Amino acid sequence: MTTPDTSPPEASATDFAFTVAPEEAGARLDRFLADRAEIAEAHISRTRVKTLIEQGGAMVAGRPALDANRRLVEGDEVTLHVPAAAPAEPKGEDIALNIVFEDAHLLVIDKPAGLVVHPASGHETGTLVNALIAHCGETLSGIGGVKKPGIVHRLDKDTTGLMVVAKTDAAHKGLSRLFEDHGRKLHLVRDYMAFVWGAPDRARGVVDAPIGRHATQRERMAVVPAARGREAVTHFETLENFGVVALVGCRLETGRTHQIRVHMAHIGHPLIGDATYGGGFKTKSSLLTPDARAALANLGRQALHAATLGFEHPVTREEMLFESPLPKDLELLRTALAAR
Repeated sequence: MTTPDTSPPEASATDFAFTVAPEEAGARLDRFLADRAEIAEAHISRTRVKTLIEQGGAMVAGRPALDANRRLVEGDEVTLHVPAAAPAEPKGEDIALNIVFEDAHLLVIDKPAGLVVHPASGHETGTLVNALIAHCGETLSGIGGVKKPGIVHRLDKDTTGLMVVAKTDAAHKGLSRLFEDHGRKLHLVRDYMAFVWGAPDRARGVVDAPIGRHATQRERMAVVPAARGREAVTHFETLENFGVVALVGCRLETGRTHQIRVHMAHIGHPLIGDATYGGGFKTKSSLLTPDARAALANLGRQALHAATLGFEHPVTREEMLFESPLPKDLELLRTALAAR
């Protein structure tokens, strides 16, 4: 029995040629090519195919076809030219990473506090993407036409814990589908540990409240009416009750920006150390022991950690499960709270 090759594709131009079958007659050019590319295991998205068509990369019956909406007829000979992926725009940087798993298609990292995921205004360098470009080098394939790691979910700058990143187009497409499904039909587990002010009035519960941009403070997210936001569901469970503070476990059913931080604040239990959503609770620190106050002051961030990540490998179909213990700053906080 031959073992399938699961190594990443070479970074070179590729030409595809297809003939429209009877059952494919009437199909749109972009959909036809995206479906055929999937069958050919090129894993090129429909958006990428449309861009290639508009750039003159597709031909039908020997002539350029620039209209992605063009309807095909039986027997049409269709070709698609996919140029080699361009070098990554962000520059690779030698930044240490805590890699807990890596193969030809993806890697799982344990992100430290303070590491920004994506380059952006004010954080053009020193990001996770810069680190991954340097680490992965030529093993990155052309996700979206550019050599770059496929970021399918994010952690805030000051949130620690587990993230999975795609290295190949196949992994990127599979992981994107997985995270868009939110674990409802496909296997995905994302469990977090959070220290919050006060203990919820029940041992476990669900926060089902849409999240969108704050009406006046655009850098913040907020619980908003359904018409203005996106569905957001967080399951929580009280793990330890320290009186003034509780350690809760949160499992995401959806993945919205700042979801746990917004939802826990919404039910009256914002994360400690969260200046954005828990600023009104700063005075509660006076109720902590001196050691706990010192641990909180040294924390300097929201007390949130992505502790468990489980998913089905998008290429090998192996069930993956990773766990990350509390980082040192949160473990020191936990110890100080327990010694009250």
